[in-house]
Amino acid sequence: MQAFLNAALAELGCQTGTIHRTGADGQLRLEAQVGVPEFLLPKIALIPFGKGIAGCAAERKGPVQLCNLQTDTSGVARPEAKATGVNGSLAVPVLAADGRVLGVIGVGKPVPHDFTPGETARLEARAAELARAWSA
Repeated sequence: MQAFLNAALAELGCQTGTIHRTGADGQLRLEAQVGVPEFLLPKIALIPFGKGIAGCAAERKGPVQLCNLQTDTSGVARPEAKATGVNGSLAVPVLAADGRVLGVIGVGKPVPHDFTPGETARLEARAAELARAWSA
């Protein structure tokens, strides 16, 4: 998982990222991370669908993007997410062929950033690779 996440970060020029996998209880469980402060790891270890950026991507079964997490007022980002120092963030679900949410990949940059449709498509392609690996 770590090598997979590192490759996705390098491809998108991001400095932080997470991979969560859906557990038997229907919640997202942290599988890999880069750049998340230690004190936040317990808070992101288990994420319910619909909570935070990753949880919203899982619930919506689609990408969730914030240009500037530090100034976001949409309510998508959890208050403790600001402690990551991330500004531009993007999370995409890892979807099985039947549409089930297998997990979520999230990436972030330390500067405000609107991810382009091409960047989003590249992360979605990575998510599809991960879905194939998890379903094999």
